[in-house]
Amino acid sequence: SPDLAAFANGVMIRYLDFNDGFVSLTHGAGHPSDTIAALLAAAELTERSGRDLITATVLSYEVFCKIADTFDYLGSGVDHSTITGFATVIGASRLMGLSPEQMVHAIGITVGGNTAIRQGRADTLSNWKAFAAADASRKSIFSAQLAQSGMTGPGSVFEGRLGFFNLISHKPTAPLQLGEPYGIRRAFTKRFPLGQFSQTVAQAAVEARQFVRDPNEIQEINIRVSRSAIKIMADSPDKWRPQTHETADHSIPYAASLVLMYGRIKPEYYEEPYLHDQRLLDLVSRVKCMPSDEADRSEHEFNLCELEIVLKSGERKTFRVEYHRGHFKNPMTDDEMEEKFSAMAQKHLSADRVDSLLCKLWALESVPKVGELIAATRA
Repeated sequence: SPDLAAFANGVMIRYLDFNDGFVSLTHGAGHPSDTIAALLAAAELTERSGRDLITATVLSYEVFCKIADTFDYLGSGVDHSTITGFATVIGASRLMGLSPEQMVHAIGITVGGNTAIRQGRADTLSNWKAFAAADASRKSIFSAQLAQSGMTGPGSVFEGRLGFFNLISHKPTAPLQLGEPYGIRRAFTKRFPLGQFSQTVAQAAVEARQFVRDPNEIQEINIRVSRSAIKIMADSPDKWRPQTHETADHSIPYAASLVLMYGRIKPEYYEEPYLHDQRLLDLVSRVKCMPSDEADRSEHEFNLCELEIVLKSGERKTFRVEYHRGHFKNPMTDDEMEEKFSAMAQKHLSADRVDSLLCKLWALESVPKVGELIAATRA
């Protein structure tokens, strides 16, 4: 069914943490690429073109990014998958041909019934971290189907007496300023398969590894990042001794140590035997994460990281990264994007099919039906 197809798409988009990221003006963070899960299902269902999919994607990103800019969802304890639902239902409704009135009802159904809390991203992380946004996409496309079939949704779902503003945000959200500059232009690509607050940490560790010949020479690793980064990715002992894949790929100490130990990060490093590799864990134990006032001041623009290596010899050196590779002010090249794509796809498709799929993606605007793209991804 379309809603379960959106759910499956969402899990596959999300699971390796190679998705995109967005840092809002309210200092919240999220992944607007999650919305594409339902857009793919809706576009396939209605036989839409690649150009239609691009238009709906820009629309969904716009809603996601501009809501994130005006609503401090991290401060309210609401999970960003809630905003994924808001954005997704609008893009999917457009692809499915809903009227404006039907779209209002679809929004009411989505907002009224699908607000998520952030506990799924606290303490030891479970599978649900990667499934929450997929579930938001599932519910959104189902909401659009219900509204298209005539079901009405709650009115005044934002400003009503028991609406979103009064019960969740506790204050009105400023009117959205949709349009130029488009939010999608401020989204960034992840160079490494880990949480977005660790992108600059991993890049700083790549640079630091040229300074360290042997990880055993390291006495201390001091990492200065924003308080938001620490709250999400260095907030508890679990981040120094991760027991699950999800906790490991959202751990600043583990990410820095992986790069210093192996020179890169691969998804398998979040599984056994690495999670209990004593040599690696010894290195993780030498990591200290400290808040940086400068990083706090700049976090709406970039995730500043200052990584200091202190050797047993007493020598020390600091590596500073502001805009990680893949940030919209330090974008990856087309070749780097192809390299990243091929590394992920070649595990499931033959080399010739990877090349064929890549050609379709680069020419997405000319693809007559999105179903052709879906067919090209089937293993």
